[in-house]
Amino acid sequence: MEHYTFHSFAHTRSALLANEFSATELTEFYLRKAETEDKYNAFRGVFRDSALALAKKVDEKVKAGTAGKLAGAIIGIKDNICYEGHKVGAASKILEGFESLFSATAVERLLAEDAIIIGRLNCDEFAMGSSNENSAFGGVKNPIDLDRVPGGSSGGSAAAMGAGLWMATLGSDTGGSIRQPAAFCNVVGLKPTYGRISRYGLIAFASSFDQIGPFTKTVEDSEMLFNIMAGRDEMDSTSSVKPLETVAKTKDKYHFVYYNEVLESSGMHPEIKQLFVDKIAALKAAGHEVTGVSFPYLDHMVPCYYVLTTAEASSNLARFDGVHYGNRSSDSKDIPSTYFNSRTEGFGPEVQRRIMLGTFVLSTGYYDAYYAKAQRVRRLIKQATDDMLSSADFIISPTTPHPAFKTGEKANDPIALYLEDIFTVQANLAGNPAISIPLGNTSEGLSSGLQITAKSFAEADLFAIASKLT
Repeated sequence: MEHYTFHSFAHTRSALLANEFSATELTEFYLRKAETEDKYNAFRGVFRDSALALAKKVDEKVKAGTAGKLAGAIIGIKDNICYEGHKVGAASKILEGFESLFSATAVERLLAEDAIIIGRLNCDEFAMGSSNENSAFGGVKNPIDLDRVPGGSSGGSAAAMGAGLWMATLGSDTGGSIRQPAAFCNVVGLKPTYGRISRYGLIAFASSFDQIGPFTKTVEDSEMLFNIMAGRDEMDSTSSVKPLETVAKTKDKYHFVYYNEVLESSGMHPEIKQLFVDKIAALKAAGHEVTGVSFPYLDHMVPCYYVLTTAEASSNLARFDGVHYGNRSSDSKDIPSTYFNSRTEGFGPEVQRRIMLGTFVLSTGYYDAYYAKAQRVRRLIKQATDDMLSSADFIISPTTPHPAFKTGEKANDPIALYLEDIFTVQANLAGNPAISIPLGNTSEGLSSGLQITAKSFAEADLFAIASKLT
């Protein structure tokens, strides 16, 4: 099998069942691509032996007529998602060489439908970043322009998908870490409703924000992966018991809202703004209602997000201490030096910065001024989002205010990088589902994304409208 053009999971499965190729041949094809075509530093490791073993089992199921929904699906996972017996490191030196003792629930559910997990993908260390320049193992390059970033933190997942190296990849989204790189790499990226996909087996950054989601070529493939991974999980107490809805409430005409402040922002790239204005015009021409509104908390969302997520990161990352597992400094002489040296050597600058910020906002004398106040602001943002979606079907915006920027352009300006999340953090603060689909290209050939945000647990509606707009 020298060449294969991927169209969709359904197309691949049909070809597999028709014996046009075997799962083993298909896996070998994608393994070669991963091993020879990664110009992007997208991969942290390829699981050759286990992937071929899975492919052999899929071939046996095809012959027996029991192949699952994802038979032949070649999928990569972000380096913060656990897969039993395989290395996982969150792109950090503090977990270098660590092998997971269990699989994430999302991974188990994909495997149950005969997906083939083929490797792990580079990311910002502990998913902290908007450019994938914070990996301890080097930054990832954008497949559209190698001199630019792919977005973050799931940059390796987006780059591998954008380059066509694998059929789909998984990422995690804490404040835009799936949607922003999806926009930069011209693919579809989904952030589900909080609690819709289990976080069990996802290395935590900020537990009340994190969600696993897919990068795909099409909306239909995103929907298929979502429906397989979603649902209640006894291993995750925050996973929702709400029944999964797979049938959209179809309508002929929809009501979209967008924020006037977005179009009025001086930080908007003129070509991204024009692409969004053109999309609004196209929606109106198709008979949809599109309304510009003001959102009173727009300027408060990014500060609120960073106060809360750094606080949660400070708590979550306390477990990486050089004692229980992971890297232990060779310079350690006693317990205090073990903690200090292992964490100093193991964590990169951005992770250290966020741990210190989080520790500060949780400290005595500052807790009420920062953390408690941010929690109240988050509640206001959630209420305002729900109110807006009670009278409209979807909120739309550009996924990012500009196309992918040059590598190193913002590396020394953490505030500028934090502001990369300006359009995406609302969905994480409020817990709503949001998807980024390709919006169009700039004159330089750089991609952009259209973000669509829906009511909580209304993924079926989100997929339906996203399919219409792609």
